[in-house]
Amino acid sequence: MGNSFGCSASGERLVSAARDGDFQEAQALLACNPRLAKYSTFGVRNSPLHFSAMQGHNEIVTLLLECGVEVNTRNYCGQTALMQACRYGHWEVVQTLLLYKANVNRTDYLNGRTALHFAAVSGHARCIRLIVADYVPSVPYLWNSLQPANKEETPSMKSYLDQSSLARVVNKAADGGITALHMAALNSHTECVQLLLDLAGNVSAVTVQDGTTIDLIGAGSSPLHYAACGGSIPCCQALIARGASRSAHNCNGWTALQVARLWRRHWLEPLLAPDCSLTISPFPASRYLALPLSSIMKIARECGWRLDMMPVDSDPCAVCLERQCTVAAEGLWSPHFPVNLTRSPTLKLQTLIPTVQYLHGA
Repeated sequence: MGNSFGCSASGERLVSAARDGDFQEAQALLACNPRLAKYSTFGVRNSPLHFSAMQGHNEIVTLLLECGVEVNTRNYCGQTALMQACRYGHWEVVQTLLLYKANVNRTDYLNGRTALHFAAVSGHARCIRLIVADYVPSVPYLWNSLQPANKEETPSMKSYLDQSSLARVVNKAADGGITALHMAALNSHTECVQLLLDLAGNVSAVTVQDGTTIDLIGAGSSPLHYAACGGSIPCCQALIARGASRSAHNCNGWTALQVARLWRRHWLEPLLAPDCSLTISPFPASRYLALPLSSIMKIARECGWRLDMMPVDSDPCAVCLERQCTVAAEGLWSPHFPVNLTRSPTLKLQTLIPTVQYLHGA
């Protein structure tokens, strides 16, 4: 992505507009020269799309994408706009980028991290839920098998979940074998840990020695080792409730208990002791789970997702409760019956109350 000398001044103006959220300035510049949308800064090669996604300016992100910007364009680190939006938790921008078919499996050049890793390390559960929207099974009985309350999961169903596209996305390892679950556990993001576990996160995944990531805990460490280093009791409880082993050793010969002692997390010792007799109740399903989300995303791609297409008197969006949207759902939602989604100019607020509760923690 190169720059000519003649367009550098205008390109820098567009970068400033994208960074500062000046929609009118960006619109005027692109109207004069649409090719400016593909401009990139010298050195770091951040495009206007990167800057607007980083700052959460959703209208400018949409404007750039409509002008033909490649949604998966990279900067010098190999990072996409989706990674930047996930890093800073701008879930509306994440939703827009995914509607334009951003690739969630792209990895950066530094540590091999995907957008899911960036969302997990910063604790942005909404972004995680959006990233996996196209991979979550929409069949009710299959979805319910992911829930911790289900104790009658058949071996064939478990095998399917382990080999599914969802599991491959959620458990994709960065350099050093670090998964999104490792990162969320290390940084004590309990809601992200809980959501990743509900989305087939592997509690037995271990790190490896190869890679560029600095590992202060040691290779062979599980998410429970990382949670012990982070010092979060709820994270450790969630992992243990899903089958994480207290007695597992990493390559340094340390258990999670020894990691906790090494990092002076003394409050974790009763919980992480191998002979611990504390009873840990199963955690409820993550409040960020929402069955209809995948279908809503698909309909939005087919019908369009433009703010200027919405009626003035339409109801607010049932996902964000702030703006109007272009898709609708009819019929009451329940864990056993999927929503009947239809093409319609608005999304009725009263229809998807459970979705609102999950996404917004109501």
